[in-house]
Amino acid sequence: MSDGVEGPRYLVAFGPKRVPHCFTDVLVLGGGVAGLRAALAVDPALAVTIITKDDLRGSSSQWAQGGIAGVVDPEDRFDNHVADTLAAGGGLCHEDVVESVVREAPERIGELIAWGTRFDERDGGLELGREGGHSHHRIVHALGDATGREVMRAVIERARAAANLEFWPNTFTIDLVTDAGGCRGAIVWNPSHGKTLVWARRTILATGGAGQLYRESTNPPGASGDGIALAWRAGAAVRDMEFMQFHPTVLYIAGGARSLITEAVRGAGAWLVDREGCRFMPAFDDRAELAPRDVVSRAITEVMRRTRHANVYLDLSHLDPVAVRRQFPGMAETCRKFGLDLARDRIPVRPGAHYMIGGVTVDASGRTRVPGLFAAGEVTSSGLHGANRLASNSLLEGLVYGGRAGAAASAEVLAEGPELHAFRVPPIANGRVEEAGDGATLDLADIRNSLQSLMWRQVGVERTGDQLAEALATVEGWCRYVQPRQFSDPQGWQLQNMLQVARLMIAAALEREETRGVHFRADRPETSAAWLTHVTWRRGRPGSRREPLPLAAVLEP
Repeated sequence: MSDGVEGPRYLVAFGPKRVPHCFTDVLVLGGGVAGLRAALAVDPALAVTIITKDDLRGSSSQWAQGGIAGVVDPEDRFDNHVADTLAAGGGLCHEDVVESVVREAPERIGELIAWGTRFDERDGGLELGREGGHSHHRIVHALGDATGREVMRAVIERARAAANLEFWPNTFTIDLVTDAGGCRGAIVWNPSHGKTLVWARRTILATGGAGQLYRESTNPPGASGDGIALAWRAGAAVRDMEFMQFHPTVLYIAGGARSLITEAVRGAGAWLVDREGCRFMPAFDDRAELAPRDVVSRAITEVMRRTRHANVYLDLSHLDPVAVRRQFPGMAETCRKFGLDLARDRIPVRPGAHYMIGGVTVDASGRTRVPGLFAAGEVTSSGLHGANRLASNSLLEGLVYGGRAGAAASAEVLAEGPELHAFRVPPIANGRVEEAGDGATLDLADIRNSLQSLMWRQVGVERTGDQLAEALATVEGWCRYVQPRQFSDPQGWQLQNMLQVARLMIAAALEREETRGVHFRADRPETSAAWLTHVTWRRGRPGSRREPLPLAAVLEP
């Protein structure tokens, strides 16, 4: 990557003597399933502050439809779930991580039930679904196709009942504050109080993914990669940034939100057909509609190109309509708003950015390379997903790693004793202030829209070296005049974060000269053993570093 585009260490200027200070034992950034599970794992004797840039209903966890994968059927085996995860991951999963997470799944599902989560049942037991890449029925789900909403309802109620947890909603985290190489908390902003320095003995990053970098995405508006950018500026390592998973079936209707159509629809027997009504997946993969997401997304892209049509269609008309409407009530209602009957009509779909597989490098307890900083969930690269996430392993990862990060952070704080104090941070100077009326004021919405369109066109399901090189030059050009500026509200800070994360994603995709998992290089269609490695980036270090498996080696300084 070119010099001069990284931007300053802090996005804003601040003086410790001129902003309010707040002190907490553990600071959790993010209110999705990973963040709240982390907060609930902290010892009740410790104070926990949870900061979210929206309210608790704005996380990607709320939007999750499919469910949580776990071995709860006596006919299933842990080895089966492990094998399915490894097969989807394209050789980059860490087997020890996969094994430990899969074995913890039944306990985490049982914990959610104990906390009041009402999973769907049949014949007195959990109703289990099957999704692409899974060899068995093992997906627990709730409200048919609204698992995330029900899980988050129960977890939020549990968190709100914990006396040691404090919530700061509608608060934007501008930057992590570091001193002597360690994380000491964060500088945050909200409309009522402006900037605040939140001092924390340990900080847990659980800010979710980056789907909003793309024009077509299933993610909520807040999924703009902020956490990856925060960690990057603070000195953490990020890796596997080329791996963005595209969900194959996103509702594609003009004027409508790009709603995810859960994988469970295909698991229930739905077919993918082209504009003429011809089923096409069996010609691409023996698993047909139940092939892993990367396979299905590429097949759909090929069919769209071949038929010169903007989408393909999901067809459920051969299934029992009563069962379809019972099993997928949320999706049926969404389709109904656009005059479509999920059970009878062909539903227009196309791929959309769905899940960020790459992210902040963490160990088995969620520790990053920055002392005092932990991370969990979609913001991380834990070694679970490899080059392609297996369906319904995401909520599971958030629950497992959230719990581990919270417990590890809590143990470190308790071992240090009760002392809590601020550190000597000198006044931070940074850039120039972008003020209203300035002749050089930027149209931030235009840059954001241009970035999303560029990422969709040139860093999407299919990529080539020429497209990626052009995209990198364009984004770095934007960075040169956007990153040095100092903005005064979240619109500007979020754009700066998006540009930084996009730059890392494009550079990583350009460097990996092969096809693996969700990273499809049309000009490098083969998978190469030479690339059986992670690609890691750190601020201030030129270029990338290739780091082989296993994870223990990855986390060496």
